Amino acid sequence: MKFREALKSVSPYVPGKSIDEVKREYGLDKVVKLASNENPYGASPKAVKAFKSYEDLHIYPEPDPEDLRQKIGEYVGFDAERIVLGAGIDGVMENIFKLFVDSSDEVVIPIPSFPYYHILTRVCGARDVCIARKEDFSIDVQAMLDAVSEKTKIVLLCSPNNPTGNIENEEVVREIAESCNAVVFVDEAYAEFSSKNLLKLAEYENVVIARTFSKAFGLANLRIGYAIVSEEIRKEYLKVSTPFPLSTPAKLAAMAALDDQEFLRFVVEKTREERRRVSKKLMDMGVKVYPSEANFILIETPLKSAKLAEELLKRGIIVRDCSKFIGCSEHHVRVSIGKKEENDAFLEAMEDVLCS
Repeated sequence: MKFREALKSVSPYVPGKSIDEVKREYGLDKVVKLASNENPYGASPKAVKAFKSYEDLHIYPEPDPEDLRQKIGEYVGFDAERIVLGAGIDGVMENIFKLFVDSSDEVVIPIPSFPYYHILTRVCGARDVCIARKEDFSIDVQAMLDAVSEKTKIVLLCSPNNPTGNIENEEVVREIAESCNAVVFVDEAYAEFSSKNLLKLAEYENVVIARTFSKAFGLANLRIGYAIVSEEIRKEYLKVSTPFPLSTPAKLAAMAALDDQEFLRFVVEKTREERRRVSKKLMDMGVKVYPSEANFILIETPLKSAKLAEELLKRGIIVRDCSKFIGCSEHHVRVSIGKKEENDAFLEAMEDVLCS
């Protein structure tokens, strides 16, 4: 049995530790998880009710549910015929890669960013061309454009960017879209938490704006992603998508979540409020906190991130050591914004670690 050569350069995606795993390993009764950018308030009760209402689990779902695409279209302001669906943004991105990326092609990625971008690129046998961001983590647009070649098939951007939290400048992304023939894939997983978005750029034929129900809508376990694409891309996308990418219970939950804008506003407002409070408390401790428009913050301390993460685990707090993220330093740690009591437990643990 011979595996594909491309897999030799691929490492599996490594998620953060689970609460149960940390409890067992450290003998703890209570653990707070602030590592995976999950919505601590959960899904809208209306979405949960809609999910539970479906009983015909023996029947295959619709392959491309128009009613959900219609509702998403109304939410983002685009026609339903511009919407495609997938198993989270990862699933949408995989289909876009199927459309455009062959072995020996190139994908341009400003670093640091989400590790799965590099994994997917290498799985396809393509080369990930990494472009360092500026000191404030904004895109170096000239370096990006200089990196684009005839081999470039996709430029991957994340806004707000994971793990840094900053948003991309619309004019910068517009310049990139206008200056290259590659597909510009914009991952807006955290857009609801941000003060700005890049939806306007979906007017370009070569721009894909991808979003998810995993974060602000609290439906991470259901894996519901979507993207706004050109009608030409959508036509080809349906050729490479799996036959039934979205279950009916998941579809019903997503539609109900979109109907409950009041709950969405509550989640976003509470998250922003806690993000400001936690950032200020950390800065008062002397911790460097990078400005964020997402539901997480990137911090930097004199301690190496592996050491800080380990010390916090001992105190029942799970955060994300970012030292293995391409482009991050060995002092970068990402912290999700939880509920007030969870954040207070983190702040107390941080103070204890820094003073010990």
